[in-house]
Amino acid sequence: MRLATWNVNSIRTRADRVAAFLQRHDVDVLALQETKCRDDQFPEMVFSALGYEVAHVGHSQWNGVAILSRVGIDDVEIGFDGMPSWSSKEGLDPTPEARAIGATCAGVRVWSLYVPNGRALADPHLDYKLAWLDALRTAASRWLAERPELPTALVGDWNIAPQDDDVWDMSVFTHSTHVSPAERAAFARVVDAGYADVVRPYAPGPGVYTYWDYTQLRFPRREGMRIDFVLGNPAFQRRVVDARIDREERKGKGASDHAPVIVDLGE
Repeated sequence: MRLATWNVNSIRTRADRVAAFLQRHDVDVLALQETKCRDDQFPEMVFSALGYEVAHVGHSQWNGVAILSRVGIDDVEIGFDGMPSWSSKEGLDPTPEARAIGATCAGVRVWSLYVPNGRALADPHLDYKLAWLDALRTAASRWLAERPELPTALVGDWNIAPQDDDVWDMSVFTHSTHVSPAERAAFARVVDAGYADVVRPYAPGPGVYTYWDYTQLRFPRREGMRIDFVLGNPAFQRRVVDARIDREERKGKGASDHAPVIVDLGE
């Protein structure tokens, strides 16, 4: 099986590009983040024409996650137990955001995750991010305890650079999110719960990134961040035979600001 994850930054804008990527890389399962559309707006026909089933959750022009599979898609779950809600408007009750969807594809459990950004160190959104990650760790621990034999992958845009060499210059991020001790500790707790980064051994840093901001010529200047990950439980880890980051997809007009991450599984 070939599994990929990609923060596509608007699926309606990049549907044809995603379709071309699926065909070029012969991808079996693709997890998407930041689809930025409601369920009824998702361009499902583009992918069903290629033989892919689609599971998607999106409520508005923000967030949104999906799983595309040509090897079956079963037991779809939207959100996970304990996943926090968020409201940025005073007096408005928090509601669940479209940030997590899980499905089983050919015997592999895949969770497409779009971790909250956090925004700034003093912003309440960072507290939401940390609570979200803590709830994910609790849920993922339970999944592993209940089904240790089921290959399970937590994939997507984590909005965390867990190591110093995951950003081009740590001094730029001294007072920023994504690299704070609290965020890195939250990421580490998910890893410690039994989910290892399966890509880094095949694509080690420094200078290996998955995200480059559109501003200030970040991509041509190689000023990126590594914030997109595939974390697998032991049953998933044992099946990984190769992994890579498709940096070429960040090039050209109309590219997302993220690059896809690809993992190959053996039997």
